[in-house]
Amino acid sequence: MADEHLAPHGVVCWSELNVRDMERARNFYAETLGWRFEAMPMEGFTYWIILSGATRVGGLFEMKGPEFDGVPEHWLTYIGVDDVDARLNKAVAAGAKSCKAPFDIPGVGRMAVLQEPGGAVVAWMTPTI
Repeated sequence: MADEHLAPHGVVCWSELNVRDMERARNFYAETLGWRFEAMPMEGFTYWIILSGATRVGGLFEMKGPEFDGVPEHWLTYIGVDDVDARLNKAVAAGAKSCKAPFDIPGVGRMAVLQEPGGAVVAWMTPTI
C-alpha cells in the first residue's frame, strides 16, 4: 500500500498520452507547450516522461501491437488508490469491466485499467514513488 503523502486515495496522480507516432507527439507538444521528454527504458519499449520545466507532468506511451488495433490515440487519466487489487474488485462488482488486470511497474507502482459502467476508461494505480 502506498504512503498517503505519495498519492492520496482518489486523487488524479498521472496523465498519459497514448500515441501511434511518438516522434510526432513529442514534436507537437515541445513546439506548442515547451514540454521536454525524458526516456524511461522499460522491458521491450521506451516510455517517455513529460516534463514542464523541472516538473514531471505525465507520460507518453506508444501503442504498438494487435491489442491496440482500432484504438484511437487518447489521454489516459490515472487515479491513485490505496489498494489497486481490492479497488478493482469493488469496481467490477459495481459494474465496471477490467481492461488490464493489475500488474507491477518496478519503481513506479501497481496499476490496472478499467472501463467504468458508463464506458469511460481510466487507470487506477497504487504508486510506490
